[in-house]
Amino acid sequence: MDTLVGTTPASVPSALRKLYFLRFTFAAVWAALLFTTAETLGALSVTLLLVYPLFDVAAAVVDVRSAKANGGPARFLYVNIAISSLAVIGLAAAATSGIPAVLRVWGAWAITSGLVQLVVGAGRRELGGQWPMIISGALSMAAGTSFLAQAGGGDPELGSLAGYAFLGGVFFLVSALRLHRARNGV
Repeated sequence: MDTLVGTTPASVPSALRKLYFLRFTFAAVWAALLFTTAETLGALSVTLLLVYPLFDVAAAVVDVRSAKANGGPARFLYVNIAISSLAVIGLAAAATSGIPAVLRVWGAWAITSGLVQLVVGAGRRELGGQWPMIISGALSMAAGTSFLAQAGGGDPELGSLAGYAFLGGVFFLVSALRLHRARNGV
């Protein structure tokens, strides 16, 4: 498994902190927008569904660049880029079949990306601020399982995805704050 070794340059926690704050802001805005359109699969909700994993790809690319520039882990971040890219394609196809299909794809994505997030967070423990990422990865796996179950239910809707995204954003916020405290020795 890739891990950061030796002393970690101060720029790694700083770059992660900025990225985590951005991810929180994006998740909060995205969740609010999706929540307002969660009852149907209209043009806006489908666009939002595709934008979320695309943003995840972009964030992972930024994370890879930061990690590689500082000799850190990248392998699992590349896995995340691939998984999220496949999620975009899967969600585009699923959106033509209805909300249950979307929930199935989102659930599979939440499970696999949650596992990757857990592994990356565990590999970065020495940076500080990673326990929220580890917990978030585990919760993402559980949420993904619940999305799969919802897909088979009577009246599935997209509102639970908004809650999932917002909670994930909160974990990024907590991790960013903890990285700041670890950096400043607080």
